[in-house]
Amino acid sequence: MNEGLLIVAVVAVIVSALCRRYGLSGPLVLVVVGLGVGWIPGLPEFTLEPELVLFAILPPLLYSAAQDSSYVALRKNIRAVGLLAVGLPLATAAGVGVVAYYTVPDLPWAAAFVLGAIVAPPDAVSAQAVGRRLGLPRRVMTLLGGESLLNDATALTAYRLALAAAIGATTTVWDGILAFTEAAVGGVVIGLAAGIAVAFARHFLDDPPMETALGILAPFVIYFVAEEIHASGVIAVVVAGLYLGQRSVREGYATRLQDNAVWKSIDAILESFVFLLIGLQLPRVIEGLDGRSVSGICWAAGAVFLATVLIRIVWVFTATYGARLFPRIRNREVKPSAGAVFVVSWAGMRGVVSLAAAFAIPLTIDDGSEFPARDAILFLTFVVVVGSLLLQGTTLPLIIRWLNVQGDDRQADLVALARAQDRAGRVAITRLDEIAAEIPDDDARSEQVDILRHWIRTRKNLAWEGLGRDSDELGESPTEAYNRIRNELIQIQREVFIDERDRGRIDDEVLRSALRQLDLAEGLGDSRKRL
Repeated sequence: MNEGLLIVAVVAVIVSALCRRYGLSGPLVLVVVGLGVGWIPGLPEFTLEPELVLFAILPPLLYSAAQDSSYVALRKNIRAVGLLAVGLPLATAAGVGVVAYYTVPDLPWAAAFVLGAIVAPPDAVSAQAVGRRLGLPRRVMTLLGGESLLNDATALTAYRLALAAAIGATTTVWDGILAFTEAAVGGVVIGLAAGIAVAFARHFLDDPPMETALGILAPFVIYFVAEEIHASGVIAVVVAGLYLGQRSVREGYATRLQDNAVWKSIDAILESFVFLLIGLQLPRVIEGLDGRSVSGICWAAGAVFLATVLIRIVWVFTATYGARLFPRIRNREVKPSAGAVFVVSWAGMRGVVSLAAAFAIPLTIDDGSEFPARDAILFLTFVVVVGSLLLQGTTLPLIIRWLNVQGDDRQADLVALARAQDRAGRVAITRLDEIAAEIPDDDARSEQVDILRHWIRTRKNLAWEGLGRDSDELGESPTEAYNRIRNELIQIQREVFIDERDRGRIDDEVLRSALRQLDLAEGLGDSRKRL
């Protein structure tokens, strides 16, 4: 089993790297590769373990996404995010449950709603990746990101309640509301307490490698503790991530740089791994359908998949434009374009959480009999997950371009950056003048003051030069020429240090120290690319 997971991880990273190299959609290619590889004779069976997904993969992905999210933007769009992350999963669970009950002959109501809860939460990883690449408006990205952070909690809570009813446990609507409230409140309390504790511990340590190590362990511990006391582990991890993300601006520069690099690598590995693992489940799912009518199960799969797509479209349009019937909302919120609304409604690709929940369904119920239509639930879930990735995932970029849903956030960001940089420069120059006034004219430190003054002015100029310079026709700005020449000189120095090491004149430790200083210096000239 461990060897199989290692093989999956290695293949996933290689395929994902090639996709990034050639500009392909990694999630889609990984799923297709998994579908093909799964049928190769002689290969070991790659079984999706629910515990692996829910305890080892989901927490770090949610934690990382929460740290990168904007608490201010989420709070500003809390109504819309709430409708997507809470209202939509519940509506999907109910609607899909009804469709499944009438299309799968031996599926009781409780099991039908289990299926509905399973396919309710979309996975916005691939949608957000497409959105960033094509420049979706920031509000659309905020809605998709906020939905992906919180919808798993809603869907998994509904799943537990429906599953309890399906296996014979007594439950009522009031029990469901109470359980959801307790899970949500408990998750918020634990997440906030854990976030405060982690922030204090990291500040106390003041040791970047250990701070990053603590941050890597945090989502697993937070999720485990919350689940042990029957709170929402998803909400706890998200709240802690949001809190620590807001606090990160107060951390030291070394910790921020290290955290950013480490978490991007972790995200790349986990996201690649889960999408390949999805495709590899097809043989096992097909094997469980022995004895079922092919035409019947295909009809049910088509109906359930269509229901998941249509329910999201109807919900998003109704929630968006229905809310504008109220004057308070209409006057407070800018009216979104129909194209942007449709993009949000179409970005409903399902992911590995749905498959993990389906595989976690027990084989038997309380009376010892088999769980009703478990094999059909697994197959229908697989069809919805893979179908949404292949249909909506492949067409989403085309729809974004066709509807011309693109934001002008980049230009606004450049203007805001230039203004902020100008103010920061003026404040810094004022302080530098105060320092210079205390230094005698014949003091050697006065030369360093002049260098720092030039550096501040260079940063101010770079921010303003960034406005309107997206076209290559404008040529190279003076600051860009300065950075280009500067980086060339850094590379020359880097080669000299390496040559000195090769000649035995300096030790490798000395070389690494020198290269780190040059790397940081080169990174300073690369700031515009990161925006």
